[in-house]
Amino acid sequence: MTGLWFWHPGCKGPAGIRDRGCSLRNRSQKPTGLNNNDTEINTAATHLLGIEGVGVVHVEDDGAGGTVVHVVTTNASARACPSCGVFATSRKERVVTRPRHLSCGGRTAVIRWHKSRWRCAESQCPRTSFTEQTRQIPARMRLTEALRHQAGKAVADGGRTVVQAGRDLGLSWPTVQQAFAEYAAHVLD
Repeated sequence: MTGLWFWHPGCKGPAGIRDRGCSLRNRSQKPTGLNNNDTEINTAATHLLGIEGVGVVHVEDDGAGGTVVHVVTTNASARACPSCGVFATSRKERVVTRPRHLSCGGRTAVIRWHKSRWRCAESQCPRTSFTEQTRQIPARMRLTEALRHQAGKAVADGGRTVVQAGRDLGLSWPTVQQAFAEYAAHVLD
């Protein structure tokens, strides 16, 4: 089946020829707060992942020795406009981002964050739309804060060079250097 966002754990399969298998009429109904995908949050997997503000809804093997972890936003403050602070009520679209995160259990963990782009409800706000963000995964960031922290810590406290830390974590030299500078500034303050 092409065009699927991902299979929901509660999906019972296609209800008809034109149905892609995940409509409201054939899914189990389990309220989950902000999770607008009608999927159940796996709290144990969410705890293991360790990213605040998101919940794990599905985990799968990527076929290359890694894990693909599908997450959705669980923090209500993610719907607040970053410019004016008004909570959005109108979703513009759904988007999937791929922030990089630390390995989990010796396996590469590829994150697929299924989040929403919201319309700002405040007419005077200069920002017309924004995507959900959390403290550990700010908007437009390609790395989680945990991975950035680990990169800076590896150079500052682990005795590794920037090149070694970049190789071990799969990051570029400028990314590790910036993470080290931010980590050192935080330690020295």
